Amino acid sequence: MPKLKHILVIRLSAMGDVAMTVPVLRAFSNQYPEVKLTVLTKPLFKPFFKSIPNIEVIAADIKGKHKGIFGLYKLSKELKSRDVNAVADLHNVLRSKVLKLFIFGKPVVQIDKGRQEKKALVGGQTFEQLKTTHQRYADVFKTLGFPLDLSQPIFPKKENLKEAFIKIIGKDSKPWVGIAPFAAFEGKMYPLDLMITVIEALSKEHKVLLFGASNEEKKVLEDIANQFDNVINLAGQFSLNEELDMMSNLDIMLAMDSGNAHMAAMLGVKVITIWGVTHPYAGFLPFNHTIDSAILSDRKQYPKIPTSIYGNKLPEGYEKALRSIVPEQIISKIKTALK
Repeated sequence: MPKLKHILVIRLSAMGDVAMTVPVLRAFSNQYPEVKLTVLTKPLFKPFFKSIPNIEVIAADIKGKHKGIFGLYKLSKELKSRDVNAVADLHNVLRSKVLKLFIFGKPVVQIDKGRQEKKALVGGQTFEQLKTTHQRYADVFKTLGFPLDLSQPIFPKKENLKEAFIKIIGKDSKPWVGIAPFAAFEGKMYPLDLMITVIEALSKEHKVLLFGASNEEKKVLEDIANQFDNVINLAGQFSLNEELDMMSNLDIMLAMDSGNAHMAAMLGVKVITIWGVTHPYAGFLPFNHTIDSAILSDRKQYPKIPTSIYGNKLPEGYEKALRSIVPEQIISKIKTALK
């Protein structure tokens, strides 16, 4: 394969999966500064890549002008005008496959998602650590001729916060603990009544910043924040770019197996994750973290865990799996990690 100078990287969704590309692309940019990367993703995720040199981000308007076959054809013409030499498909779904058909004549490597190994994991045939998603992304670049070393990560500096942010958060010296209590599926979300116990305990010695979306989550988090001192709801008040700036200043993040965990990790923030009916063995631990940073539901009580890769399958009797994790476990884990 001839030496490549410009690679198109495709990863459109979901939030956590896109966030997991960031440390890999940062490593690429550092180790191969002579190669340009053009990243195709959703408009919302453009701020993820702002601190990485030599990267251009193209927003795919898949609900508008790039919708459907004709929209993808239009998008492919825009991409071909960028004069890319190869395509790294980190998504490997129907939409990216159609795009690759339109961008013919270029070397293409797509991610191996390890579907059979993951099927065996959730089916109970095996229970062992699978290759991480970060390494699967890196393998794509290795096949293109660019082996990556992810063992010495480089992270962006903490962002200098605007005075408007400081007025909301405060200037005291308490450690900042971010908490993102929501997840896409019930089987991955720690029960709110128990999470409130965690928040109350941590707020006595720490500044607790709550992260979430700007819909119903905002209202729930606002109600929680109003109950305690030193607890501030950030949901729905800032853009994603601004939230990332604040997240970069956290001392630690507590999150589910969710996008917020991966966003904090891509910024170099220490992360504690809570796992319900999913499991880190599927390869979705936050970047640069080990299983010691994860708090797991009790597999002795719930031996079918992981019941699915994404948490969207909750077998009967597993509704209370996350209640096998007591708040004291989480509080202790965070306090120990902050020492």
